[in-house]
Formats: sequence, C-alpha cells, structure tokens
Amino acid sequence: MQIKISSTAFEHEGFIPAKYTCDGENISPPLKWSNPPEGTKSFVIINDDPDAPVGTWVHWVIYNIPPTTTSLPENIKPIPKLPDGTLQGKNSWGKIGYGGPCPPSGIHRYFFKIYALNTILEIGSGATKEQVLKAMQGHILAEGSFFGKYKRKG
Repeated sequence: MQIKISSTAFEHEGFIPAKYTCDGENISPPLKWSNPPEGTKSFVIINDDPDAPVGTWVHWVIYNIPPTTTSLPENIKPIPKLPDGTLQGKNSWGKIGYGGPCPPSGIHRYFFKIYALNTILEIGSGATKEQVLKAMQGHILAEGSFFGKYKRKG
C-alpha cells in the first residue's frame, strides 16, 4: 500500500529552497501525508541523500509519530522527544534532528520516505537510521516517498 507524502515548500523532483539547507536557516521543511492504512500505530520518516560521495547520507530520522498526525510543520526543533511523544534519531552528523542539504558538489537528491507501522517502536530517542530500520522489520503496513533536489551556489 502507498502513502502519498509531499511538502508545500517544494514539488516532487523540484529544487529545495535554500531556507531548508545549510545555506539558509537549515530548518526542516513542512511535510504532509494522507491515506494511512487501518491499524497504523505510528509513522516513521527518514530523509536521506543517496548521491553523497561517502554513501547514503542521513539527514533526518523521526519516528513514533502518532497515527492521528498527517503533517509536520516546518522547523521541528532538534530535540530528542517532541511534546506528542514523537522521537528523533541521529543524522549522519551524529546530531539529533534535521540537518539540511549541504552537498559538496553537484545536484543531489534528498528523499523523504514515510512508513506506516502497526506498532510503536520500542527504541529510545537518538537511534540511527539502521537501528530504526531494523526495529521496523515486519511492521510496515504502507510506505511512500518523494524527493527534492539541491545544488549549492558558487
């Protein structure tokens, strides 16, 4: 089953505004999704860049998003636990929360992948993408993704 995920800040396959990158405010973009399947207990969103020269670079891991949530506002604070119980993991910089696009050269693609789970993950905040993916195994009801692109000026 598919979940449609998008952003009001940029189109699928469009360029991500500098505001959401290391060249701007470096804040998380707004996201919205629809059609969660019946039985959804939580959502996971993973934002990564498969075009990084060192291998896939993780920009954001956010999980245990409540099943009644259908959007995230821009500028989610880089704290381990949000007021609604949502947890944030570590990105490839080793920091909690979102780290925006900052490619060393060329145009990179930044994927935003959402997963609807039939469980709440039994892991604490600060987990890595790998730890979250392992905990999700066997619990994915539906997923979806879209991507934006970014190239630094200069």
